[in-house]
Amino acid sequence: MKKNYAAITVPYYHAIVAIPKAWTSSTNGPIKSEVILVKADTVTDLDQYKGKLQGKIVIFDTKTKLAGSIKPDLARYTDAELDEMAKATATPNQRRAQDPNSPQFIAFRKARALRAAISTFLQQENVGLILSMARGTDGTVFTTNGASYADTAKAAPAELETSGEDYLRILRLVKAGQKVEMEADIKTQFFTDDLNGYDVVAEIPGTDKKLKDQVVMIGGHLDSWHGATGATDNGAGSAVMMEAMRILKAVNFKPRRTIRIALWSSEEQGLFGSRNYVLNHFGDPKTMVLKPEQAKVSAYYNLDNGTGKIRGIYLQGDSAAGQVFKPWFEPFKDLGANTITIRNTGGTDHLSFDAVGIPGFQFIQDSMDYGTRTHHSNQDTYDRLSEDDLKQAATIVASFVYNTSQRDEMIPRQELPKAQGTN
Repeated sequence: MKKNYAAITVPYYHAIVAIPKAWTSSTNGPIKSEVILVKADTVTDLDQYKGKLQGKIVIFDTKTKLAGSIKPDLARYTDAELDEMAKATATPNQRRAQDPNSPQFIAFRKARALRAAISTFLQQENVGLILSMARGTDGTVFTTNGASYADTAKAAPAELETSGEDYLRILRLVKAGQKVEMEADIKTQFFTDDLNGYDVVAEIPGTDKKLKDQVVMIGGHLDSWHGATGATDNGAGSAVMMEAMRILKAVNFKPRRTIRIALWSSEEQGLFGSRNYVLNHFGDPKTMVLKPEQAKVSAYYNLDNGTGKIRGIYLQGDSAAGQVFKPWFEPFKDLGANTITIRNTGGTDHLSFDAVGIPGFQFIQDSMDYGTRTHHSNQDTYDRLSEDDLKQAATIVASFVYNTSQRDEMIPRQELPKAQGTN
């Protein structure tokens, strides 16, 4: 995103809060246009707009209304919530396939097909700009994608994801019969010279003759969404892991096992950085054909849930590891970190390791305003970081790495997962 400007100019001037949807096109220079309301419940409803939308700014009707919340934006885990997590019992990790003939699935397919048809139609009509309503309130815009990132994907029209307040304001005016005009200048850039992703990897080599070939890994992801600078997702996790390594280096620690940090690329597109690292070094979860290095990784620790302090750890079902971690948390009770839960949390890079039988763990973090304000939003900036919380997290990670690297045995492993297959 090189430039992003949009404003109402008629019936009055008002610069709107909006972010270009990921992987959508530019406006090809500044544009000025009347805002046209497109109503289409079926593909045939689009016929009435043929030849009328070239260069226009388009908006769609919605029944969505903004609702305030009585809960605070920023929150920490309560003692009761942590106690509930600690008391959780292991449950089978089962995937339930959705019935393709269920009313919900049929409705989803129809809605997706209609969205695809509308997108194609607008592209063919050469619209100037599409407005869509973002999730969020009070000027917070949670960004999404408007097209595929694949290099083979078709170009998508320029599309702005606007704040709910601005979107509904424009929509109300248009529906009331008031002419609304806007100006915009959106410049997006696609980098195609090198389509590879790159992980950042560094090590403190082990010193024990018997254990130095074994590895303790920590990591977070470096990539972020484009609405802001990605401070809490996941600059915070990356910074904590780097600080943990700095702490160990600063005390001139000589670990028995090798300590390796990895900062992943393309986590946001599907854990691509960590998944391909695991595929290249440890094994293939689809076939469960493992490489010799897989047996040498004691554990992988991940941090990717914002700026909040560490409150404990998710075991991913590895109850034996919980017995190891319990005394490791003892020194940090006064810092609020001693919860061990058998539960798993999904959606980030520890899953890549767990998929090939390597103990992979994500720390429990206070949510702060991660879900309410910063995650994938225009609010995800440096100012949302909690310095004291990140210092606490780095200290705990450094301690876990120290203990894992010095322990006589590796972290206990669960039974190997079954091959995922090619589906």
